[in-house]
Amino acid sequence: MPAPVLRTDRLTLRRWQPGDRAPFAALNADPEVMRYFPAPLTRRESDAMIDRIDAAFDELGFGLWALEITGTRRFIGLTGLAVPSFEAHFTPAVEIGWRLARSGWGHGFATEAARRVLDFAFDDLGLTGVVSFTSTANLRSQAVMRRLGMTHDPADDFDHPGLEEGHPLRRHVLFRMSAANRAVRA
Repeated sequence: MPAPVLRTDRLTLRRWQPGDRAPFAALNADPEVMRYFPAPLTRRESDAMIDRIDAAFDELGFGLWALEITGTRRFIGLTGLAVPSFEAHFTPAVEIGWRLARSGWGHGFATEAARRVLDFAFDDLGLTGVVSFTSTANLRSQAVMRRLGMTHDPADDFDHPGLEEGHPLRRHVLFRMSAANRAVRA
């Protein structure tokens, strides 16, 4: 099942192209962008991530779309859906996530793109629920989750199993949105 191109008023969410690799690697090497991840990525790790994303699109028909500003064709990051690769009290699940270059911060792009992805998740894929999670320290992403209408129950917070005990980013908050709750908010 081919993944569609998704559009908003200002943004295009599309499959990855060869020209996206260099700006994505630069984004992933930026310590400020990667502040709430275990470490910046090398070019090889960044390219491998794109390869995994492409494989997910081919297998599932969804994934993390490359995000560009419509009209300029300027790549600014990614937004989309993924299946967490670890086990936790809320898995199996589909996660919505985003990662933007600093040049894309402060313009509402993450929220705008994520709203479009949620429309796709519920209206096209027929998902019954979507989760999002981040480190407790990542207040900017949590603000996006709230603007999307996702809900947070502190009882759902968890220690990320991919980070060792004592790691400062290990504790994560979990936000949820169900199809029923989305319909009520719409």
